[in-house]
Amino acid sequence: MKSKEKTRVKQRLNHHLILGLISIVLLAGVYFTLESPDATFKWSMSTAYVSLLFLGLTLLTGPINLLRKRKNPVSTDLRRDIGIWSGIIGLAHVIIGWQVHMGNMLLYFFKEDKITKELTLRSDLFGFANYTGLVGAIILIMLLALSNDLTLRKLKAPRWKYWQRWNYVFYLLVIIHAISYQVIENRKLPYPLILMFLILPVLIIQLRGYFFYKKYR
Repeated sequence: MKSKEKTRVKQRLNHHLILGLISIVLLAGVYFTLESPDATFKWSMSTAYVSLLFLGLTLLTGPINLLRKRKNPVSTDLRRDIGIWSGIIGLAHVIIGWQVHMGNMLLYFFKEDKITKELTLRSDLFGFANYTGLVGAIILIMLLALSNDLTLRKLKAPRWKYWQRWNYVFYLLVIIHAISYQVIENRKLPYPLILMFLILPVLIIQLRGYFFYKKYR
């Protein structure tokens, strides 16, 4: 292995070590801050907020580079590594979240007739929130599969970037999913404030970056 490659591997290992420690601290911090007797709910919320925080950080890199008039590379190791941790914690949220409300995972997406036991697709807000979450989870798995050098080399930069931009669709689905659950569970403060704090800065900086790009491209 060449010296440059060794340095990069070492740097990425440091990234993952630091991100892992930060993740543990943040997850534990959110978990023990929440006032609820339900441990599953607390883990669901902590994984949701920490994953959303990391996802937002990955989306800030591009527009900040634009606003600072710096070159925007196709991919950077730090952004990719933050995205990997966001994805891992996000998938943990999906698995844990399916344990919060129902004993049967199918009931997140289907209604069961109490007499006939027949299942029909949900048409309520609860079903809508879970459909967006499911589609988001599928996109998340795809994004995680893209997060490696092999895929980047195989697809080449333009095609890899095309699929990687599904990150924005994923973020929109996450926002819709999160707001839907705020309504479903009638969450009181501080939950809406935390969500707003995590989302608004990302949206504002993204919009600034977009208009800056349109103006100077």
